[in-house]
Amino acid sequence: MREEFLQYLWKFMKFDFQRAVTTDGEQLEILHPGTQNEHSGPDFFNSKVRIGDQLWAGNIEIHLKSSYWYLHHHETDENYDNVILHVVWEDDADVFSKNDRKIATLELRKLIPEDLLKQYQELLERDHLKLNCETSFSEFDEFLTSRWLERLYFERLERRSSEIFELLKSKTNDWESVFFIHLARAFGLNVNGVAFENMASNIDFQVVRKLRRDCTALEALFLGYSNLITSEDHYAIQLQKKYDWIAHKFQIDNSSAIKPNFFRLRPDNFPTLRLAQLASFLSKNQNFFNLISAKLSLPEIRKSFEFDLNEYWNIHYNFGKSHAYRKKHLSKAFVELLLINCIIPLKYCYSKFKGEENFTDILELLQQLKPEKNSKVTVFEDLKPGIARSAFQSQALIELKNRYCDVNRCLQCELGSSLFKKVPK
Repeated sequence: MREEFLQYLWKFMKFDFQRAVTTDGEQLEILHPGTQNEHSGPDFFNSKVRIGDQLWAGNIEIHLKSSYWYLHHHETDENYDNVILHVVWEDDADVFSKNDRKIATLELRKLIPEDLLKQYQELLERDHLKLNCETSFSEFDEFLTSRWLERLYFERLERRSSEIFELLKSKTNDWESVFFIHLARAFGLNVNGVAFENMASNIDFQVVRKLRRDCTALEALFLGYSNLITSEDHYAIQLQKKYDWIAHKFQIDNSSAIKPNFFRLRPDNFPTLRLAQLASFLSKNQNFFNLISAKLSLPEIRKSFEFDLNEYWNIHYNFGKSHAYRKKHLSKAFVELLLINCIIPLKYCYSKFKGEENFTDILELLQQLKPEKNSKVTVFEDLKPGIARSAFQSQALIELKNRYCDVNRCLQCELGSSLFKKVPK
C-alpha cells in the first residue's frame, strides 16, 4: 500500500464517506477535502469537516499508519498545528499535536470498495513486463490519451525552460550565448553532450563572436580546448598552433575541460567531426539566432544546416588516419534531433521571454518531424501501434515513461488514474 493511493482516495472521495466515523466513534461529515499540497507540510490545505456537532476548517495529514505521525516528528512541528483530521489506512496509535490536542483520526481500510482495491493491487503491486497499465493501455480513450500527451509535452518543455532561463540569467540575457551552449550539447548527443556543454560554457561567447568568420579558428578553439588535437599530421599541427595563439590572446584555460569520448561511437558521431561541424555551422550562419527568433519553415531551418566542411574532414574522422574521400553532411535525422532537443525548446523559451503565449508554430514544426525510435517509445508502440505519429508524441511518451511509468506515478497520470474512475465507489 502506498501513501499516494490514500491521497488519491481522499482527494476524489473514492471511499464510502457516508459511513465515515472517527476512530473515537464520532460521526464525520466531509464538506470539502481541501487542496492537495505538492510541497512540504500537511497533505491537504483548507479542508472543511464536521466531527460530531463541531465544524472544523484546517489541514489534513495522511499516513499509512497513525504512528507515522511520530515517526515523522509532526508532534514537534508547528506546521502541523492546524491539522484537523488524520487520515490513515491503519490506526495503531493515538495522535496529539504540539499543544497536546488529540487529533481526530479516520481509518480508511474498511471503507474502500473491493473492486477499487483490486484495481490498485493490479496496477501497483503486481509485477509487469513493460508498464503497470500494460493490459489496459491499448484501450485508453483516444481523446484522453491525446490530451494527456499534449500536457506531457508541455511539462517536458517547462522543465527544460527552467534550466534555460537559469542559464540565461547567468549569461545576463545573452540569448546567443545560451543558444551556443545548448547547441553544443545537442551536437554531442548523449555520449558527449556534457563534454561539449562544458566546453561551450567555459569559452566566453565573445571569443566565438570575434572568431566565427574564420571556420578554421573555431575548429582550433573547440578541438584544442577539448584536448582532441592529438596527431602530428599537417592539419593537426596547424590547428594546435592556432589554438595556442587563441588561448594566449584570450586567456583561455582548459584545465577544467572534459575530454570527449570515442568509445562505441560510429565514426559519424566522433567528437572531432561533430565539433568541426559545429564550427562550420557557426561560421556559415552569422545570424544563427534567427533560427530561434524568426518564424522559419522546416525546409528553411534544414537549409541552415547544409554546409561544407574543410576538405581535411572529407578524408578524416579523426586526426592522423585518413580514409576514402566522402563528403560529410549532417544527416536529416541528426538535424531533426537538433530541432527536437535544442531549437524548439529555445524557441518556446524565447516566445515566453517576449510575453507571447501562442505556440502553434512550434507545435506545427514538431508535428512535421518523424517520431524518435528508442527503447522508451518502443514500449508504447508495442502496446498501441501508431501512437507515436510524430516527434510531438514521441517526446511526450518519453516524458511519460521517465516521469510517471518508471517511478510508479500512476495515480498522478491521467491514463493510470482513469482506471480508478471506472470503478464505482
